[in-house]
Amino acid sequence: MEKVRTREERCKGCYLCVANCKPKALSLSGRTNGKGVITVAVDQEKCVQCGCCYAMCPDLVFEIL
Repeated sequence: MEKVRTREERCKGCYLCVANCKPKALSLSGRTNGKGVITVAVDQEKCVQCGCCYAMCPDLVFEIL
């Protein structure tokens, strides 16, 4: 079940979300968006929906479901 959805096209590559994710549910995906930025992948199994990624992201990449 999807807990967090990402809008990869908004990511600018600051990776504050990855650095601050306590359950380590975020990692680099290996995919690039239209800006040439490597986007973030969410491990839905590890995600606890704490909202830290949402709070840290200056570009509103994340949607908590």
